[in-house]
Amino acid sequence: MSARQKPRRLPPFSGVLVLVMASTGLVVVDLTIVAIGLPLISADIADGASAESVVVTYMVAMGALTQIVGSLSDRWGRRSLFLAGIGVFTLSSLAATAAPDLLWLNIARVAQGAGAAAIMANGIPLLSDRYAGEERDLAIGAWGSFATAAGLLAPVFGGVLAESFGWRAVFAVNLPLGAAAWALAVRVLPRAPGTDGAGASGGGAARRTDWLGGLLLMLGLGAATLLMLRPGETPWSARDTAVLVTACAATAAFLAVQLRAPAPTLELRMFTRPAFSGAMLAVLLSRVLTIGGSVYLVLYFSDGLGMSPTGAGLLMTPIFLAQIVMGMVGSKLIGTRPPGLVIGAGYALKGVGFAALALLITPGTPWWALVVPLLAWGAGGGIAGAPVMAVAVRVTAPERVGMVAGTVSTLASLGAGVGTAALGAVFALRGGPGAEAVTDGARAVLGVSAALAAVAVLVAVTLIGPRRVPGRAPAPAAQGPAPAERRPVPGTEDPVPPAEEGDEGDSSRART
Repeated sequence: MSARQKPRRLPPFSGVLVLVMASTGLVVVDLTIVAIGLPLISADIADGASAESVVVTYMVAMGALTQIVGSLSDRWGRRSLFLAGIGVFTLSSLAATAAPDLLWLNIARVAQGAGAAAIMANGIPLLSDRYAGEERDLAIGAWGSFATAAGLLAPVFGGVLAESFGWRAVFAVNLPLGAAAWALAVRVLPRAPGTDGAGASGGGAARRTDWLGGLLLMLGLGAATLLMLRPGETPWSARDTAVLVTACAATAAFLAVQLRAPAPTLELRMFTRPAFSGAMLAVLLSRVLTIGGSVYLVLYFSDGLGMSPTGAGLLMTPIFLAQIVMGMVGSKLIGTRPPGLVIGAGYALKGVGFAALALLITPGTPWWALVVPLLAWGAGGGIAGAPVMAVAVRVTAPERVGMVAGTVSTLASLGAGVGTAALGAVFALRGGPGAEAVTDGARAVLGVSAALAAVAVLVAVTLIGPRRVPGRAPAPAAQGPAPAERRPVPGTEDPVPPAEEGDEGDSSRART
């Protein structure tokens, strides 16, 4: 950084940043907003039957496709896939709004999930192409904090829409927002190398696409997601066993294919780098804690404290406010502090929030007594979450950023499912009907979450050491689009360029 440049607190404003944040917000909100309208959907077009499949189909489609789309964006281009994702997401939202029956709605949700995968997988790569150095870290931090905040706001927003305008409104709201996002994308997304046209491998990339690996990954992740979303109170069946065997066999076959594929969907050698593996574990643990913990905390608010859905959603406000503010702080800190220590400190603060809530909650606890622990939860999540994304990008070759984004999104989806299922089992062991039993179950979930946060601290400080993360390159002085990255001659690139301990130049130099 030159002497004339002042340290930034926020990333430079750009159309790309607004586009990525807004589009990601749409996708994340749709993960939970529809759940609010399930009773109305059941009564209207499901003949009173359960409409949970409307949530499941979206999660399965997005979780199974994100890694594949992320890898394809490195070869086919960011712009075209991002535009296709927004278009598919918006048109399928129109189909969902007009759905005459549950089958139609589920088909529309599968298409929505496919569009959402393309949006999520291209978010980090687009920001990485647009920004560099400190500005890139801040932009990724803003993106991550906004996405988390949108997910936490979704239940309140969905409740207002469903109660005021009916269940179709939760899909109809995507139409003007999606159309505006598509128009903005056409205007601001560049056609430069790395964002459109040929990918890192040149014109023959499409012929090298790992179709077999992609199909195996879709099968494995889809089966695993279905298994995690099964109702916890139902007994294990032969069908569940078949789904489990399918998930394991497809995943094992996928890993075997990746070791031999010339252009793999997932470059397994990335995981031999401790900092990358640590960042991915941190992403997984973060979603287990955040999604799993919040589900049963909201249940405590409603059944333990007797709050309305709107009141319970408003009491979650301290979490997302602190997450947004401290996410930018975390992105700033990794420029001057070891990333592993920053991430570890964030998880430590998050764990303190969980532990304090576990000690404080009772059926008679006043709501205001929970505000400080909720702020600690959100602040810790913000400090830890944003740097994790930046570290993953820093230790990866530029031509693999789409693959990394797909891995991050896939692990986040798996973490959400694992967190809901595993912590649901913890809740079932201690919880039950009645305010006292619900409180006991929520207390057990929060206690386990605090212990998992401690594990995340150990992962961060052990694997994401200062010598394992290359220093970031300085941001360009101009505010225009970042210069095109210097890419290797097709066929000679190393999928994972060296950036091990003692070598802090390669990754930074590639982005300069």
